[in-house]
Amino acid sequence: MKNKGFTLVEMMISLAIGVFILGGVMFTYISMKATTTSTLEMGEIQESGRLAMDILSKDIERAGFWGTYYLETLNLNELTLIAPPPALPVIDCFEGENNNSFPVVSTSNFRYLYGKVASNANELNCIENATPETDIIQIKGLVGNNFNGVTTNEANYYLITNKTDGQLLAGTGAVILKPNVNSSIWQYDNHVYYIAQLAGQRVNGQILTIPTLMRQRLSALDDGSFIEDVIMEGVEDMRLVYGIDSTGNDRVDNYKTTDQMSDTDWEQSTSSIISVQIFLLIRSLEEDFSRPVTERTFILGGNGASEKRLTFNDQFKRTLFVSTVRITNGGIERW
Repeated sequence: MKNKGFTLVEMMISLAIGVFILGGVMFTYISMKATTTSTLEMGEIQESGRLAMDILSKDIERAGFWGTYYLETLNLNELTLIAPPPALPVIDCFEGENNNSFPVVSTSNFRYLYGKVASNANELNCIENATPETDIIQIKGLVGNNFNGVTTNEANYYLITNKTDGQLLAGTGAVILKPNVNSSIWQYDNHVYYIAQLAGQRVNGQILTIPTLMRQRLSALDDGSFIEDVIMEGVEDMRLVYGIDSTGNDRVDNYKTTDQMSDTDWEQSTSSIISVQIFLLIRSLEEDFSRPVTERTFILGGNGASEKRLTFNDQFKRTLFVSTVRITNGGIERW
């Protein structure tokens, strides 16, 4: 019986065709992998920006809310305290007149909203790792629902108040008794948000330094302290622009960057802060070396000389998130 097979030429042709087919499959696979990786990174950036903006917005919205206490000026330092406030934390977040965690007797209004641009890592007496040239915002006020009849947390501070007087105190781990039937009990918070560079972070087997949105949070533990929280990784820059009502008509008359704000603006003695524009620049955690280096510029608010323009020439993905938050308690007589 005569056997037949492929000739050498036929084998070479078959191998060449196979190489072309395999090359096409590999190219398609690599392209799909790169597209999938890029899509996942953009999804992570979108999710990080959305969550960071949501946390900041909700905190800013409640700034200056004092429960059932209200006077026409809404100055917490006018509150007649039934008892002295708790001792200030050993390391308190503060800067300027009447801007500690708790109000003091002062001719200056209690600053329930305050900001500054970090000039170095050490800011507000409680921050040791702020990224220079990024904004810091401090927010004070009551949060949550009335705690009447509800067990309080020993880690939190509370304000018992009615229309004209009240008492600041630490949680007891039990129900706090109201001094009278018209009183209400609310959790009191002092939060400070800022950007820091966190070194030694492991990402896909690499040790990287990641820009991160951080928070210092007032705690009643250890007789008063601040706890550092990691809010969201990948937040590279934060800038805030404040809407000022200087005529008392409950409308924004002009916008000021943090650098343009004065002590009078923060005290809100002759004007009110009724809105805040938030600019968050979110960055991917790793560079994408599958894409060419392209120069991109982002504008984080301001006009003319106050405009903040950032230009990058690297392979990180970035997206700018912008939102305007109305401060519910700004420029009105009561909440």
